[in-house]
Amino acid sequence: MPRAMAWMIFSGMSFALMGAMVKLSGDTPLMTKVFFRNLVTMVITASFAMRMGTNPLEPTPHLKKLILRSLFGLTGVGLYFTALAHLNLAEASLLNKTSPFFVIVFAVFFLKEKFSRALIPALLLAFAGAVLVIKPRFDVTIFPAIAGFGSGMFAGMAYTLVRSLKGKESPNKIIFYFSFISTLASLPFLFFFPSRPSPGQWMALIGTGLFAAGGQYGLTFAYHHARASRISVFSYLHVLFSLIVGFVLWNEKPDIWSILGGLLIISGAVISHRASSGEKQ
Repeated sequence: MPRAMAWMIFSGMSFALMGAMVKLSGDTPLMTKVFFRNLVTMVITASFAMRMGTNPLEPTPHLKKLILRSLFGLTGVGLYFTALAHLNLAEASLLNKTSPFFVIVFAVFFLKEKFSRALIPALLLAFAGAVLVIKPRFDVTIFPAIAGFGSGMFAGMAYTLVRSLKGKESPNKIIFYFSFISTLASLPFLFFFPSRPSPGQWMALIGTGLFAAGGQYGLTFAYHHARASRISVFSYLHVLFSLIVGFVLWNEKPDIWSILGGLLIISGAVISHRASSGEKQ
């Protein structure tokens, strides 16, 4: 468990800085941001594989799961980047961090993990908190918040598949497939929506990939060292780091409803963590 916590802290810091890089890349087209986020990660993971003397593309009986994990993750990243373009860094991060609750639900249906009734209040609190952060309005201004919430759902699908691959595929291979497939899928958009980033935007795009790799490695190793339900609560450090980074760089201050919603979501995460800890005891 201590190893998993350390990896979650590292992951949270990395993902917060990744979000900052996405915002600093400004008006660069969405799929260009997604492409560089995954291209840099792919190069890093391929380098690790070569140093270890392994071929990340060698045949595997788990190819279907790796592809599904990659497609779910790619969709989640696209929705998250959309939310980052229109919301405060902390608010977008908070909506994305509904993913642990989706992991709980998906793990029950697809991994056949036991569901505890003690988790019901946690799920209700998370949903209520998400509603407060989204602040439903019947106009187009709600779309970025819905995108943020959707990114949490697709991330939950992806992390559930990561959990199912524990002991079957190495973390490096899981991350490589995600970045490889995502890079291939986003590459055609660079030709349809060409852009000319400024030097500062180039640095931000490269930084997006570097910090994404750090966050992904931290998260994947964490899910390999502990049960998903036990470590999910620590993913909310990402929100705390995002709040600090957003305030320092852009003087962002979430409104009272977002703060209250965040407290409800985090409270739900704490309840979830205690319930899962109690089960193991």
